[in-house]
Amino acid sequence: MKQFGGSVLFLDRNDINTDEIIPAKYLTENSKLALKPFILEDLKLEGFDSASEKLADASVIVTRANFGCGSSREHAVWVFEVNEINVVIAESFARIFRQNMFNCGMLAIELAKEKIDELFSLGDSTTLTIDLDAQTITAIGCEEITFPFTLNSFDRDLVQAGGWLAFADKTY
Repeated sequence: MKQFGGSVLFLDRNDINTDEIIPAKYLTENSKLALKPFILEDLKLEGFDSASEKLADASVIVTRANFGCGSSREHAVWVFEVNEINVVIAESFARIFRQNMFNCGMLAIELAKEKIDELFSLGDSTTLTIDLDAQTITAIGCEEITFPFTLNSFDRDLVQAGGWLAFADKTY
């Protein structure tokens, strides 16, 4: 099974939409890999640079509420997948974006605002380890913290299988 966790990119804003994750002008690309250089190209966030090493090194995004709102495009998840970002942690997600994450075998973890604030307080050099079986997150930054998260059994099965297609092949 895929390992989840790694270096964290903090995006301290609510309502980051799919147009900011992958601009619509790239939706005509005919492969997931072609999307790779355009990740978060139009994100409006003070101090953020989509060409930064911090983004290039990230495997996890920690953000605020209503992540992935806007258009219901699968491309917004694919651009994370091809950039090896396999976990997004937020206070809440747009419903379709959240399900697209699980359908691609990736984790969309919802945490209370207080836990998100705690993660942000650990600093920019934070790394996370996700234990899917125990449903725990261990974060190491200026200190180390561990806390639980919950997934329903179907979403966990999708992630463990590697996504919807692999799950369907195994199950049906």
